[in-house]
Amino acid sequence: MATQEIRHIRNHVVVGTDGSASATQAMAWAAHEATLRRLPLRVVHGFVWSQVHAPLGGAVYLESGAGLRGAAERILAEAATTARSAEPGLVVETSLVENSGTVALLESARDAAVVVVGSRGLGGFSGLIVGSTAVQLAMYSPCPVVVIRDGEPAQDAHRIVVGVDASDHALAALEFGFEEASVRGVPLHTVHTWTDPVSTGPGDMLPLVFDPDVVHEEETRLLAELLAGWSEKYPDVQVTRQVARARARDELLHASQRAQLLVVGARGVGGFRGLLFGSVSQAMLHHAHCPVAVVRARA
Repeated sequence: MATQEIRHIRNHVVVGTDGSASATQAMAWAAHEATLRRLPLRVVHGFVWSQVHAPLGGAVYLESGAGLRGAAERILAEAATTARSAEPGLVVETSLVENSGTVALLESARDAAVVVVGSRGLGGFSGLIVGSTAVQLAMYSPCPVVVIRDGEPAQDAHRIVVGVDASDHALAALEFGFEEASVRGVPLHTVHTWTDPVSTGPGDMLPLVFDPDVVHEEETRLLAELLAGWSEKYPDVQVTRQVARARARDELLHASQRAQLLVVGARGVGGFRGLLFGSVSQAMLHHAHCPVAVVRARA
């Protein structure tokens, strides 16, 4: 008897909270995202103290609800109240998971449309630009992960920006970019870059000369082919194209200055195949000027 594949219905938006200012920013973004997608919002908090045998309250001298578990429950309740206040009518549920925040969010990501987190939580080192939870989610999450960076968006942030190459991860990012542009009613700006031929291993035969104009035309044609099907599926989305002879990191960072959201694949066509996370994606998480979505190709 053949085993049938279990398909998870991606029917909600997930956001992680730990009570930090960064988590509060993520909460507002996630609540708006859930409203736009007409999905419920699930607020998740990882509670690890039960695993290290810390006191959870409940002693006779403590008031009802006191202790660490009570504090965790209050964090969730306050976050849910904030979400409902920001988006009246939004369906909000809470989830207190006895595990680390990363594991709790990865478990919730299995049937989520998107997971949203702040760039840094209460734990870790204050000097870090992006915390370990955000990085690990971007590496392993089965659904798109949006990391909300600190700071206010630019006043002229009016578009979604997506980095495009021929990799499976970048094509998944392109799909997510079209979805976001459609639900938000904003243009989609696509960025595709190319550089001079380089050796990728012993025995490579590189061209002695090449015509930059010819290569540019070929790369422009490639981008048009990658966009063709999605533009037909989302005719409401206005698409602009940028093809540049430059490093992807530089062009995407510049484009993020005027973006509501920057979308990148977890890994592009360059680098080592076995890597879970590409250098461009990492650079965007640490240095982009707007929220960053990292998208992995579906298995």
